[in-house]
Amino acid sequence: MIIIGRLINIQYVQGDKYRQLSVENTIKNDTIFSNRGNIYAADGNLLATSMYKYTIRMDLVAVKSGVFEKNIKELSKKLSGLLGKPASYYQEKLRTAKKRRNRYLLIARDLGYNDYMKIKKFPIFKLGPYKGGFITEQRTVRVRPIGKIAERTIGYREAGIEGAFSEYLEGEIGWRLKQKIAKGQWKPINDVNEKEPIDGRDVITTLDVNIQDITHHALLRQMEYFEAEHGCAIVMETATGEIKAISNLGKTSKGKYYEKRNYGVWESHEPGSTFKLASLMAAVDDKVIDTSTVVDTEKGIMWLHGSKVEDSQRGGYGKISASRVFEVSSNVGIVKLIKKHYDDDPWKFINKMKSFGLDQKIGIQIKGEGKPFIPFPGNKRNPWNKISLEWMAWGYGVSITPLQMLTFYNAVANDGEMVKPRFIKELRVQNKTQKVFDKVVLKKKIASQVTIDKMRRVMENVVIKGTADNIYSPNFSMAGKTGTAKKWVDKKIDKEGKVIKGHYSNKLYVASFAGFFPADKPKYSCIVVIHEPNKKKGYYGATVAAPVFKEIAQKIYTTTPFNVKKVTDKPSVKSIDENYQEYYSKLQKTENNIPNVKGMSGMDAVSLLENLGLVVKFNGSGKVIKQSKKKGTKFKKGDVILLNLS
Repeated sequence: MIIIGRLINIQYVQGDKYRQLSVENTIKNDTIFSNRGNIYAADGNLLATSMYKYTIRMDLVAVKSGVFEKNIKELSKKLSGLLGKPASYYQEKLRTAKKRRNRYLLIARDLGYNDYMKIKKFPIFKLGPYKGGFITEQRTVRVRPIGKIAERTIGYREAGIEGAFSEYLEGEIGWRLKQKIAKGQWKPINDVNEKEPIDGRDVITTLDVNIQDITHHALLRQMEYFEAEHGCAIVMETATGEIKAISNLGKTSKGKYYEKRNYGVWESHEPGSTFKLASLMAAVDDKVIDTSTVVDTEKGIMWLHGSKVEDSQRGGYGKISASRVFEVSSNVGIVKLIKKHYDDDPWKFINKMKSFGLDQKIGIQIKGEGKPFIPFPGNKRNPWNKISLEWMAWGYGVSITPLQMLTFYNAVANDGEMVKPRFIKELRVQNKTQKVFDKVVLKKKIASQVTIDKMRRVMENVVIKGTADNIYSPNFSMAGKTGTAKKWVDKKIDKEGKVIKGHYSNKLYVASFAGFFPADKPKYSCIVVIHEPNKKKGYYGATVAAPVFKEIAQKIYTTTPFNVKKVTDKPSVKSIDENYQEYYSKLQKTENNIPNVKGMSGMDAVSLLENLGLVVKFNGSGKVIKQSKKKGTKFKKGDVILLNLS
């Protein structure tokens, strides 16, 4: 009687409560994440995209025995052809699952869209979820068609372009109902979504895949040869501020290099002699000196309050002009010039640095920009002392990121107009432009035109007859400045417990080169910074960094027709639509035969072939010029094909 009473109470008095509890514990809304928007290079090449991956399962209870027995052999053959294992394996697996009344049998994981469309049409599966037991689960994965190149700038959800525009790229999530079955597993109740996800919107960057590839490999080769710890290289379009390439490489414990951190944006450090451009420009623009002003560098050594300033050339340069001081990078010469004219009023020099924008962040869209530092009297972080001004003159005691330094050099190349570096051209929704990012002018004129012209002339002479004459080419003109700085080592305790004071290392250096090309009508500016090269192989900016600049400039010069290309803020991505049309037309015509992908962009060819089940390996970047398997050749899932790209 007690049991009957309890049953009546549960069934009728508290029935609604327990039925609701049952639904809550066995039915749920499962989130379907939307595809993040695509990130494109300026020419329409994909830099990052989301791809659907499908997991296929089978409810054997839903399939009637007659239907199962009639079609199992044909289904097993089809699965064998698609997934690679023998038909007998699938037949045994399906029969065993049928006997055990398995309602959630795993058939395949991570299928591409093309394979998913094929498997849906297989015997039994084509009957759908209720009669054929066909269960589909989809997820999205983020892929980068150009691999690790520019990985840190393209970024992730919290960093780089992905992070800066995450909300825009994200889209809206959808959901579908799922029911809890045995062993804690959840099975979709039906084959359609309750709410369809809305894909994210697209970002068109300023990056140029060809220039990015050139920059990456030029930096990598030099880093490997000099066994450097880390480094970066950035290429900017002079007139617009568009970043055409940025490469950041750090060394692993095994001596390999990868995109470890975004050093170009993040790392603020003492620049050394590349800062001399700001020092010389300040004095010339203030009209306290001219480039023809003579200074006595004596024997290349001078002492200031117990600290030594020394030139790299033993014996010094004697009496030389201010322009020659810059060309040969005389530390003594620049220190003497700045000391003579600003020692009594250091704020005059400091304010000039501020007018150049060297004390403020640029305010770029990408997160993590490093903070620059210019010392000044009364500063608590780095107290001003008797040699602060003089040390600043040759690039010590100050701190600045490579991108901030490049922005300053680019302003000189751009007739004094300082433009904000840009990584984004436009935002697009369903192939329609939603927002265009125009050029932003930070400072209309950082110095007089007379001063700018003189600075460009002495920078060109650095390459012709100065510290960077090793990269001079009669075929195209370049201008710039070398930099070599000793690295500061913080205070530490050694293995024996002794305290080692903070000091400038005689073993660790930063080699750099900043400049622009062509020298007469600058199209691009570029900076290369390499940290801690092997001192035995070389450590000067001219030896380590300048050759990277030359290779980048030379290859861009030879692959870009300067007299035809126009600088424009209006992005053109018509090629995106054309590539997709070509891609899908090839996909529809392919049926277990190798398609002809010659002439296609590498990213589209890889995507097409991988969706067919091939394993793709490729060399180079750009368009496909050769494929290892000929058009029309039969293939099996898992076969390897090699592509050579232009």
